[in-house]
Amino acid sequence: MTTSNNGTGDVDPAVRAELARLRDSIDNIDAAVVHMLAERFKCTQQVGHLKAAHQLPPADPAREAHQIARLRRLAENAKLDPAFAEKLLNFIIAEVIRHHESIADNKNSHNTTSNNTDSDNTDSVKQQQSQP
Repeated sequence: MTTSNNGTGDVDPAVRAELARLRDSIDNIDAAVVHMLAERFKCTQQVGHLKAAHQLPPADPAREAHQIARLRRLAENAKLDPAFAEKLLNFIIAEVIRHHESIADNKNSHNTTSNNTDSDNTDSVKQQQSQP
């Protein structure tokens, strides 16, 4: 297969077909990556709710270090640059921690509001009981 590079945009139809086939594969892989990330984040959201319910910290440095080492090994075995894999996982971990912090903040603000409402209700009941 050869291409013409004379600036006219003439490309061998076989090259164009191969390029389209490869790009279709890339598009399918990108869609799969997005769906896998969505599933991963559904799981990490559940982890965030569990952590918030039990007052656990949003970050778990020991787990993160273990996961980074594991992903680096997987990347090496897959012939993917381990440094790239680590950067990607660090980006994902940062987003997960941000979600966990948000979940914890929402739970804390809900508990504070709920506690204030409970105490307001208790005060209201006390006031009603003390009135003649």
